[in-house]
Amino acid sequence: MWWKRSRLFGVCILFISFLAPLYPDVFKFSGDQVNTTLAKGKERTVLRGNATIQSDNTRIMAKEIEIYGKDFQFARCSGEVTVWDSEKKIFITCESLSYDRVEKVIVASGNAYMEDRKNEMIVRGERLENRDKEDLTIIQIGVRILKKDLSARAEYVRYKRDTDILELSGLPQVFWKKDQYRAARIIMNLKTDEITLAGDVEGSIVSKPEKKTDGE
Repeated sequence: MWWKRSRLFGVCILFISFLAPLYPDVFKFSGDQVNTTLAKGKERTVLRGNATIQSDNTRIMAKEIEIYGKDFQFARCSGEVTVWDSEKKIFITCESLSYDRVEKVIVASGNAYMEDRKNEMIVRGERLENRDKEDLTIIQIGVRILKKDLSARAEYVRYKRDTDILELSGLPQVFWKKDQYRAARIIMNLKTDEITLAGDVEGSIVSKPEKKTDGE
């Protein structure tokens, strides 16, 4: 049985290597157990146990990964999924994930967690979609954002990484140090720490106490 799996794995490696000239990156995969079908139009490989795929700068690990589609363009991952993008310095964990390695789109579901190590920011939500070509991340449902001196809540967040702009909607709230802001829509600039509020604006600002001078 082990010989059969090893032989299939070898065939898969040769097939993926043959596909390499079609893409600018090299696609690699591994797992404790590999089952594959190479019939034209039904290409499918299932990796189980320490399953790993790597495409360009993106490395994905999970308990189980299924890769399928023409030229194995798509992947479905489940069980303790982790993603590391070494170029963008983004780390993601979730319960399940789908990945389009050609369009470079990741959709993470179930307790999605993202660390943007470039901006030293943590984002949590039920669903997270990362569109690498657009430098755009969309986070939905029970979103929480944590950054030094800042935290935020919303139901829907668009994060434009190329401009460091966060757009929050769905009962958004922002807490900056001890200040608090609410509005229908909140835009945050991570570079300048500017906050723009629009619609039903509310806020509370805590003033710093004045320092007493000698003799007072």
